[in-house]
Amino acid sequence: MYPLLRGLRVVEGASFIAAPSCALHLLQMGAEVIRFDQVGGGPDFCRWPRSKSGASLYWEALNKGKRSVALDLTLPEGRDIAASIVTAPGEGRGLFVTNYPSDGFLSHSKLKTLRSDLITLRVMGWADGRTAIDYTVNATLGLPLITGPASLGDEPVNHVLPAWDLLTGAYGAFALLAAERYRQNTGIGQEVRLPLGDVAMAAIANIGLVGEASADGPERERMGNELFGAFGRDFQVHSGQRIMLTAITKRQWLGLVQALGLETEIIAVEQRFGVSFRDDEGVRFQYRNALYPVFERALLTRGLDELSPIFDRLGVCWSIYRTIKQALNDETLLHEANPIFARVRHPSGDAYLTPGSAATFSDMERHRPLRAPLLGEHTDQVLTEVLGMPEHEIARLHDKCIIAGP
Repeated sequence: MYPLLRGLRVVEGASFIAAPSCALHLLQMGAEVIRFDQVGGGPDFCRWPRSKSGASLYWEALNKGKRSVALDLTLPEGRDIAASIVTAPGEGRGLFVTNYPSDGFLSHSKLKTLRSDLITLRVMGWADGRTAIDYTVNATLGLPLITGPASLGDEPVNHVLPAWDLLTGAYGAFALLAAERYRQNTGIGQEVRLPLGDVAMAAIANIGLVGEASADGPERERMGNELFGAFGRDFQVHSGQRIMLTAITKRQWLGLVQALGLETEIIAVEQRFGVSFRDDEGVRFQYRNALYPVFERALLTRGLDELSPIFDRLGVCWSIYRTIKQALNDETLLHEANPIFARVRHPSGDAYLTPGSAATFSDMERHRPLRAPLLGEHTDQVLTEVLGMPEHEIARLHDKCIIAGP
């Protein structure tokens, strides 16, 4: 964590990945984040993966460091309290991150009657209000049909990483700060709507997929583990292990050829086709079926213990395939030796590696990541500090089960 955004307060009313990760990014840069949930937990409170005690590791991971308020949002009084927290006065306040429906009790038009300069970052599925998650967005845009081996035909392959949720969360943090900067200059707040579908469509257009599909020609084919547009694929080495090996830049290509002692064989392939693989990654891709067997034969005669130091010395871009548990044993990866991580004990009772900011600011001290809150842990504190509510009123709300503690 870093104190760059100290003085900003973000209120989060959200579930699942995109909106909570947006607020988490802001928190890790120093913003205060207050999250409100339904008493007993919202729709993501028990999501898998879970600890042995049954607590959601998913919920803990996305909400670490946030202050938690539990409200009965089915009741008008609980909803009014949520709205009051969102719109509380003060400089650096009035920043709201949500994925609640745009026309519900947390609509921007209703909330801004309580604070005219409110900024709402609303994560959505599709821009027209339809629901969506990564899997359905990918299906709509055709990505599962170009993922996986060609032998699958028309059978779709879903990707396990929720890329659009994660990218939407990161883009949302950027968009909210852009709106906050505009408010600083003009005094004007606004609602920023950010649908997963729009993020996904813009992203695939930004890497050329839309332009490719718009041109005359066939649909992109499935390529299994091959890297589109350059030299890259999984290979087996002598020990039986599989590695991912790529060569995008000239340096990577020349280093790979040198590491395997293939200069003569590569020259022979170039002469056979009248091409040069030295400078153009596209040519390597175009003639990949002639190149791959050359590398397959060479790699099957060499062990990983021999290849690893040579690859690293010559700047080859490669990696062994490993499980997440195996990555926990590498000091450069998921390990306490990696400065982005610290071992933190969370309300589940488990102590595990917890990341702070993915960015490192060279002139600032990195603060230790915080634990996740207990659901409702900060209810009384927030009602006192943010809304100035007296003790007897908080006690009344507890008695009527409109609010809850941890």
